[in-house]
Amino acid sequence: MNRGMGPAARHVEQPPSDLNPYPWYRARFWDGMRTRTWWSLLARNHFSFSLARWELPLLTTLVTPLHSVCHRWQEFRWRRRIAAVGTLEAPLFVIGHWRSGTTLLHEFLVRDPRHGYPDTFDCFSPSDFLSTRGFVQTCFPFLMPERRPMDNVATGWDRPQEDEFAIMNLGIPSIYTTAAFPDHGPANVDYLDFAGLSKKQIDAWKQGLAWFLRRVQCRDPRRMVLKSPPHLGKVKTLVEEFPRAQFVHIVRHPAEVYASTKRLWQALFHTQGLQAYSGDWLDEFVLTNFERLYAAFREQRQVLEAGQLCEVRYEKLVADPMGEVQRIYEQLHLGGWEEVKPRLKAYVASLADYEPNRHFVDERMRHLIATRWEWYCREYGYTLGPPETPE
Repeated sequence: MNRGMGPAARHVEQPPSDLNPYPWYRARFWDGMRTRTWWSLLARNHFSFSLARWELPLLTTLVTPLHSVCHRWQEFRWRRRIAAVGTLEAPLFVIGHWRSGTTLLHEFLVRDPRHGYPDTFDCFSPSDFLSTRGFVQTCFPFLMPERRPMDNVATGWDRPQEDEFAIMNLGIPSIYTTAAFPDHGPANVDYLDFAGLSKKQIDAWKQGLAWFLRRVQCRDPRRMVLKSPPHLGKVKTLVEEFPRAQFVHIVRHPAEVYASTKRLWQALFHTQGLQAYSGDWLDEFVLTNFERLYAAFREQRQVLEAGQLCEVRYEKLVADPMGEVQRIYEQLHLGGWEEVKPRLKAYVASLADYEPNRHFVDERMRHLIATRWEWYCREYGYTLGPPETPE
């Protein structure tokens, strides 16, 4: 496990005060792991959870054996259908840094009736979702909050979700395990772009993703639309695995990306963490991850051919969602726009009352972003003026 970026200062950074409530009985990421994966996570971190959060590891410890049993049943019960899936169809990947609008774009693209996707339950319980879906969704609807803790986006077991969470719960290293023991510093950062990893490690990641996607296709045979911010640094690997894959890359104003990403990690530490975060590495973590992901993307996008990549600005997507999604369909030659158009229009209308969070970035940090993310600002036409007054 990668242990961070320098010694941690001993202060407790307070989470944002306006996070949506997340009581102890709600589902945590780790609740979907099997026993071996869960105990491995605890052992790597020396079982150093905070006593004030004792109920979280206790509940997960009680739940994970059920996933182990249900996994064995799933692999027996569904073995023939899984084997019949055959070659996976090349997915359509939504890529972009955290908080760039990837979730919104993902929701837009799955309005197409030809598009499938891993949903929240698939990614929460990747080892056994084929066998446990109906029971959990029917008997335990209260495990899922109505809104994400860091923003006002609705949640639900059947909503599109990041396949990175499935990767993590299968026991494959993921940067999201940082949220479990945040006081230990960043974890698995090399899995953002595979830099320094062995072929064996990369192959294990690819095999884990393929294992999960086969089971998703067993449930939903449509072409999948996948979204996970860490995919931004893995374009070359994804094309090696899916030569006909297509990518939609979304960008957003860097000050918004920075502030919202920091809030995201603070929310994850607060709601998912098995210990309190008392470090001072989060600012550098956000800045460095952005640089690392985009350094990899800049290099690896050269492998993409015409018709494989379309780029979108978040600001334009919000201002003209119909026009921007139509442009994506035309540029990637997806076809079927006339059938998608009324469905997308209805979904856009349902978002009329949505109010995004507002963020404040002080002058010092805006200057730092403009300096360290200069290429991004120049490439995508963003400027950082004086900070706005916070509410």
